[in-house]
Amino acid sequence: MLLVTAAVSVTIDQVSKHLAVVHLDYDESVRLLGGALYLSLTRNSGAAFSLGSDYTFVFPLITCGVIAWIVWMALKLRSVPWGLALGFVLGGALGNATDRIFRAPGPLRGHVVDMFSLFGPNGEHWPIFNVADMSLICGVVLAIGLEFTGRQRDGSRVRAKRAVKE
Repeated sequence: MLLVTAAVSVTIDQVSKHLAVVHLDYDESVRLLGGALYLSLTRNSGAAFSLGSDYTFVFPLITCGVIAWIVWMALKLRSVPWGLALGFVLGGALGNATDRIFRAPGPLRGHVVDMFSLFGPNGEHWPIFNVADMSLICGVVLAIGLEFTGRQRDGSRVRAKRAVKE
């Protein structure tokens, strides 16, 4: 499940970025869903919300660490929900890493293509994002939910211990 989820996430991310670069202009936004969603092409040299834009070279290194952690976790993985969660995180990490490695201005300095803007064009109300960002967020939220509900990566479930009154 992990590899399928990651592969689907990366594929949708890269296809959507290709379509955005080919069909959108930097100076125009496309209004959709009555203005709830805009397609606004931008390139982001930073992390989420453009944080760390001066340290683009660091992000591929962080991504390698995330990928190594997911591979290590996958060795013990026996849970479909955890496979989904880690697959979304892996897919999102690989999607944005692909941009950083292969897009301009050059290897390990590439800018990530973002195109989705909520409730206004050009990130007026919410930072512009892409499919990889959505995949990462979905994976992290699902992982947090699994942790809170006691779902283990080996497929077992931890039950909450009751407090003993003396």
